[in-house]
Amino acid sequence: MARILVLGSFAESLINFRGPLLKSMVELGHSVVGCAPAASLEIQQKLSEIGVEYRDIPLDRTGLNPLRDIRAACALVALFHEVRPDVVLSYTIKPVIYGSLAARWTGVPAIYSMITGVGYAFSVQGVKGYLVSNLVRFLYKLSLNSNRKVFFQNPDDRNLFQEFDLLRDADQAVLVNGSGVDVGHFQQAAFPAMTSFLLIARLLRDKGVIEFVQAARVIKEQYPEVIFRLVGWIDQSPMAISENDLKQWAEEGVIEYMGKLDDVRPAIANTTVYVLPSYREGTPRTVLEAMAMGRPIITTDAPGCRETVQEGLNGFLVLPRDSAALVSAMKRFIIQPHLTRSMGMESRRLAMEKYDVRMVNGVILNSMGLA
Repeated sequence: MARILVLGSFAESLINFRGPLLKSMVELGHSVVGCAPAASLEIQQKLSEIGVEYRDIPLDRTGLNPLRDIRAACALVALFHEVRPDVVLSYTIKPVIYGSLAARWTGVPAIYSMITGVGYAFSVQGVKGYLVSNLVRFLYKLSLNSNRKVFFQNPDDRNLFQEFDLLRDADQAVLVNGSGVDVGHFQQAAFPAMTSFLLIARLLRDKGVIEFVQAARVIKEQYPEVIFRLVGWIDQSPMAISENDLKQWAEEGVIEYMGKLDDVRPAIANTTVYVLPSYREGTPRTVLEAMAMGRPIITTDAPGCRETVQEGLNGFLVLPRDSAALVSAMKRFIIQPHLTRSMGMESRRLAMEKYDVRMVNGVILNSMGLA
């Protein structure tokens, strides 16, 4: 049996996104260590309950301070020397880069990475964006060279990495259907009486929050009884929505802001249609959760998002940054309410057939030789 170290940049993701995978590793008899910055006692307890040891790392998830990143890389080297893992699996930009490099420097036999989206570093504009993007690509190429396999959550991201020659060879890439969703935990729910639209996301501009609010404002002028809800939390990213914006929208009556929820199932159950107007994703977990609960989807024809919708079958695709197209798609559900039920059933079917977390994790574990 192997000693496996799983490295992420956000402690809650060890449970919310990687929890079923970590649990499967433990159930297969492997010794598992989960690493991330500053996990709460609650997260540490949840990891312990599934048999995962937690180790803290001093990683600045969103900052661009090179001294802090060097400190994080040195801390990872020390941690790997101490833990002596047989396998390292990293996900998100900094853990993939510094985790892979530290694993190579300390002689870890099997190194794997998961690309969960290309993120801010590939999309920022201007001179700073050019410099950051080129640095990130260089570091990706340097670090991924030592990986046995690199998991991608959508074909666009895989193709992007191949286009920029960031992989050692084409055989490194393994395509998986996102992080998967527990279709038993997220069960089909009855629709509410009032028509409502829901967006759950980190409150970033590139999640399409502005377009969601713009569309809500237009819809409510004609259909004031329709409800728009927003769930999420303010991020430290340069793309973050401000607290003042949230307050203004709520006071205007355009949206109901519900804050951050530990359990999003009641919010999804109380909505008619789930909306994610994101500019780009790995594979959006919230969309998968809404699909599993039998909700039709409106999302963008963008990398990571487009894979979740079969146009006209379980929802509609709109262009990114196009609030007018979002309004049109929303109106179709208001004018033709019968679509919600039929499309919701198709969402549930797709979630079970394509995105069941057990199938997704099976591909990952088999590719790593751990099953």
